[in-house]
Amino acid sequence: MKTAALSIFLLVLTYSHALERGKDYFRDKVCQEFNALGKDKFHSISIVLNSRKYSNATYEEVINIVSEIVALAEKCCVDGADPDCYTTEASALSAKSCDPNNLFPKHPGTAACCAEEGLDRKLCLAALKHPPKELFTYTEPQNDELCEAFKKDPRGFADRQVLGRGVISGVSLTEDSHAEPTFWFLYEYSTDHSHTPLPLLLASTTTYLSMVGTCCVHPQPTVCFLKERLERKSLQTLARLSNKACSRYAFFGKEKTTLSYLITMTQRSPNASFGDILSLAEGASELLSKCCDSLEDDCIQREVLAHTSNTCNKLSAHDQRIKTCCCETNDLTKYLCISSLPWAKPMADVHDTKGNDDALCGDNRQQKVYQNIHHLAQSFTHAPEAILTTYYYAIHKMVNDCCSDADVHACFALKRQEGIAELHDLLSKGNALCADYTDHTFLEFKKRLRENYHKLFTPATEDDISAMLEQRAAFASTCCLLNAPPRYCGLKARYDIIETCTHDHCTKK
Repeated sequence: MKTAALSIFLLVLTYSHALERGKDYFRDKVCQEFNALGKDKFHSISIVLNSRKYSNATYEEVINIVSEIVALAEKCCVDGADPDCYTTEASALSAKSCDPNNLFPKHPGTAACCAEEGLDRKLCLAALKHPPKELFTYTEPQNDELCEAFKKDPRGFADRQVLGRGVISGVSLTEDSHAEPTFWFLYEYSTDHSHTPLPLLLASTTTYLSMVGTCCVHPQPTVCFLKERLERKSLQTLARLSNKACSRYAFFGKEKTTLSYLITMTQRSPNASFGDILSLAEGASELLSKCCDSLEDDCIQREVLAHTSNTCNKLSAHDQRIKTCCCETNDLTKYLCISSLPWAKPMADVHDTKGNDDALCGDNRQQKVYQNIHHLAQSFTHAPEAILTTYYYAIHKMVNDCCSDADVHACFALKRQEGIAELHDLLSKGNALCADYTDHTFLEFKKRLRENYHKLFTPATEDDISAMLEQRAAFASTCCLLNAPPRYCGLKARYDIIETCTHDHCTKK
């Protein structure tokens, strides 16, 4: 499998508009891979790679650039090709990428790259990447839809991993359509999983296509699909969870990812010590820094299992729910069990979260700020992560401002009075909202919210009440969850909670 990882690495370089540096070496190796894989497999992997890179592009845009890439390899990787073919065609592809009328994936940074020339332009274009989707859009078709498509071209599927024509993810493909259902699957699944480590993504897509090819010729397709889906469930779940984790890492960076895990782990296990939680949060962040972009086949699986073992060792004694998860016989099942645990009840006795001014200004300021957030998360176990993150930055700024002030204690007192108190009120409101959402059915939650709004806003019209209700309900249904989408919920917390909290008599931030 190391050879496969090398192949993937070389293909990544190809799809990055072919670096000129060491061009003969790369041309020779890429052509070896193209010829070894064959055009169709090369084409399929091209779709996966470019769908990951341009996760917000349309199918047509991805297919257009893939077609150009495959055409380049097909033209320049044959016996007798001009020695300069690869460099010439790669430069032409780079120039075409800068044509404003091209049908390639659009990226806001393209114009800046195209202002460069030569190798600098190619390197700049190669670095472009769309931000990940935070909400999944791919819906797996029904078994009969898959098999109907497969049966129209079973040989083509077997030879080329192409399903034929049919309906994929709600998109109707007519007989004269040039889109193949397998390509739609590779595109949609890869755009949804744009930050799943590449070896894991390829394994997940390959086993899925293999399942379809096996079960659609099975005498009992339903039984076959059930068995195959059970067998690939762990792989599919790990692909999804690692995508969310690596997306979070790409969005936050290493330090903010540590903060994110510190918050969510504390809210999941509030009785655990700060030292254990911080150690696990730093370990999770380190894991993602090591494996999200790794081409090792088993990096994410190996490191996740080691992290899970560490979690069980540190937290089982403090948390019965985690202890129960750690009694599972399968290591991956332990991880999935722990990661799916909901918010816990708040810790009964939590230390003062204000912190000692002198301690906050001591040598280990960062750890003291983390400790403040840990204490808050122990008390507000249902508070949205985005609000606790806002609180973290407020404390961090307060420490930076006040520790260099002439009157440290007066500065802290003023800052707490001016801003921290308001955030604490917001934190309490967010915690109450999400606790109510968690403890009741959605219909009951909305009913209670409506009744509360009628009491708070007696002059408001029914339309005003309904608008506020739908706004809060939409926020709660997506963001009142552990591991909620950070970018989406950060904005929602800003505009749906902070900006509208004037309705609840708190100050607009």
